[in-house]
Amino acid sequence: VQLVESGGALVQPGGSLRLSCAASGFTFSRAVMSWFRQALGSERELVATISTDARNAAYGDSVKGRFTIFRDNTENTVYLQMNSLRPEDTAVYYCKAWTGADYWGQGTQVTVSS
Repeated sequence: VQLVESGGALVQPGGSLRLSCAASGFTFSRAVMSWFRQALGSERELVATISTDARNAAYGDSVKGRFTIFRDNTENTVYLQMNSLRPEDTAVYYCKAWTGADYWGQGTQVTVSS
């Protein structure tokens, strides 16, 4: 199983980023996919989750209305579109697959700063 995140960067407050997570080694279309984040000195927190068929998604309270999770089961990729970024969104963002067991990516750094 391999999950590879990309798209992290330094961005100004109010800006946007799109993160990607490319999956391999398992049946992607059967996995519930999630994005988590962990800021320095803080616990890892759930950002967003999407069902296997993409019909259902859930978001953490701090990102509702600003972030969107979506997936492409033909490309084995899950995305996180992040808009109206704030300094408090600064964190390492992790992709997670659940197929009966949890699999994690290595993370990608997002820094929101002027």
